[in-house]
Amino acid sequence: MPKTYADLLREARSQIREVTPQDVDALPGGGTTVIDVREDSEWDQGHLPGALHISKSYVEQQIEGAVPDRDAPVVLYCAGGVRSLFAAQTLEQLGYSNVASMSGGFQAWKSAGLPWDKPVSLTQEQKQRYSRHLLIPEVGAEGQAKLLQSKALFIGAGGLGSPAALYLAAAGVGTIGIVDFDVVDLSNLQRQILHTNDRVGERKVESARKTITALNPDVNVVTHEEMLVADNVDRIITGYDVVIDGTDTFETRYLLNDAAVAKGIPVIHASVFRFEGQLTTFIPFEGPCYRCLYPTPPPPELAPGCSVAGVLGVVPGIMGMLQANEALKVLIGIGDTLAGRLLLFDALDATFTELKLRRDPACPVCSTEAVAARAEGHPLPVPVFGAPAAEQPFVLGGPA
Repeated sequence: MPKTYADLLREARSQIREVTPQDVDALPGGGTTVIDVREDSEWDQGHLPGALHISKSYVEQQIEGAVPDRDAPVVLYCAGGVRSLFAAQTLEQLGYSNVASMSGGFQAWKSAGLPWDKPVSLTQEQKQRYSRHLLIPEVGAEGQAKLLQSKALFIGAGGLGSPAALYLAAAGVGTIGIVDFDVVDLSNLQRQILHTNDRVGERKVESARKTITALNPDVNVVTHEEMLVADNVDRIITGYDVVIDGTDTFETRYLLNDAAVAKGIPVIHASVFRFEGQLTTFIPFEGPCYRCLYPTPPPPELAPGCSVAGVLGVVPGIMGMLQANEALKVLIGIGDTLAGRLLLFDALDATFTELKLRRDPACPVCSTEAVAARAEGHPLPVPVFGAPAAEQPFVLGGPA
């Protein structure tokens, strides 16, 4: 005889281990993956803290990406504890050996007075625009909400800033600030894809604002049509969550580094030279700062700008996109950043090389002694420009 629903439910209960909401609440952090198998509308009304969302209809398709280890402990829950039993059966059929269902589901969790989260509500247009992010467990609605509330500052709207700004805007970073005092030149268009031919002679910040707004009206573009100098650096970078460094000169790089370290703001740094690029992420006190890498700047002839040495147009594009990738990891809080690592790219043989970096215990900006001295009101050091650079990685050039 065919099985009834009651038969199937009894069979599931006999096969699947059930745990109470109190059992789940007592689980140690990081050891067990908790998965909500309800529908999107139910998830939007609230869910367990730290839970992943995979609707029951998509369990077979998405579980391997969320939990690749089939022996890892997994707890499933739904609204009342029934759908999670059937979903757990599916996982066991897929080879998962340590699966449980939370009895009573989310209703029992709330009735027990246990804490729960309500995700930030996205509009229907935002759900459609960022749908590919929402499908990724590591991003999801919470990660997208973080991006929409984040602020990223670009120093330069040139070859590095152009692709990075476009991709962060497309990703939904809520506020993008742009610092640039230059105008669009015809020679820029070979690589600076924020700008167009009909904007030659227009201010770069305004050209960038038009392009970003046309791509994503969710983004608030803040323009800073000024040169970054000692008198304004603190004012400009204050309030931003990350800075994307496309600076033109070593003076500006040191200036930005020192201010960012003092305010605890991560800086995503890149530079390019002909067919080569380099990239790292400076997270204050987690890895080295720019002065740790380059205690003194090189002579100008060892690091000429693109207007002198030239650059293959795609190289700043590649490095700028990698800057955007680093910024997204920092803003969402996922993955491993390049803090403490320097990534070198060679376009001619399409290779990446990685160098390990260490903080300088005697760094005049980020060392323990320097931080203490700054707290006592001692000024930051002034770099000696043009002095030879000793014991430091190869320095790539200037403006892109």
